[in-house]
Amino acid sequence: MNRDVVSEITRSSTLRNVSLYAAATAAYAVVAVWVETQSDYGKFITLPPDLHAVFTLVLGWLLVFRTNSSFARWWEARKLWGTLVNISRNMAIKVADLCKAGDDELNKFRIEIVAFAYGLKDHLREGANLQKLEGFEACHDHPSHVPSYLITRMYEELGSWKSDGFIDGHDLRVLDAEARLFLDICGGCERIRNTRVVRSYRTFARQCVGLYLITFPWGIVDSFRWWTVPLTGIVAYFMLGLETVAEHVEEPFGHDEDDLDLDGLCKTIEISVQEVFDRRLARKTESPVVR
Repeated sequence: MNRDVVSEITRSSTLRNVSLYAAATAAYAVVAVWVETQSDYGKFITLPPDLHAVFTLVLGWLLVFRTNSSFARWWEARKLWGTLVNISRNMAIKVADLCKAGDDELNKFRIEIVAFAYGLKDHLREGANLQKLEGFEACHDHPSHVPSYLITRMYEELGSWKSDGFIDGHDLRVLDAEARLFLDICGGCERIRNTRVVRSYRTFARQCVGLYLITFPWGIVDSFRWWTVPLTGIVAYFMLGLETVAEHVEEPFGHDEDDLDLDGLCKTIEISVQEVFDRRLARKTESPVVR
């Protein structure tokens, strides 16, 4: 088990950085031990243990709130993308079963469903480019908001099918119930991306962690002597780890190891939607059963 813990630290860039900071804090604790054991100024610099215990309680509450707030953002983003997977499947199934349009028309709609997932992923990261999406390489439009553009295309298709008699009014209402949820998910993801935890609160949390780690060895050195060094390193690892992970988790749409696997979710949508339309095509090409 210890080997697994070490391998996790070596594989994770976040944990490696936290380990380096913790080691630096432990090295700083050597100063407190040297002053306490080798210098005449030790009795004037060390802090009362009870004072540090009170500070520990307050900092614990602060870090719990910080971590919970960041994880809530990550979990909400995960639920939104899980909903997108389900909506994409539902839309594909309903279009394949209700619409009487030809294969070319259905294939265009399949491309738009899949493109929305990939377009939303790029929109939440470095910015979406319509021409980089499969099926839109030759498109001459350059929308500033690619997800909205793709939903507009979907509604244009639905309106055209209604006019051509491929779907009726009831079918249109059923499909609209799914289509309008796409932009609801987009708006929810944009809210998470654009509204971070208040800067003042993040700065305050970091200052409290820094002050705690600066004073920690001076508060325990009188009781633990040289054990102060490893204890400071362990405490620093957990304190800095909580703050660092919270910092990464509150932005769930990036490329870090703790961010959501948006590429994997997009691939899941692409495979699921493709299977739905493949089954629809297979049903059409099956020869009728002779009775």
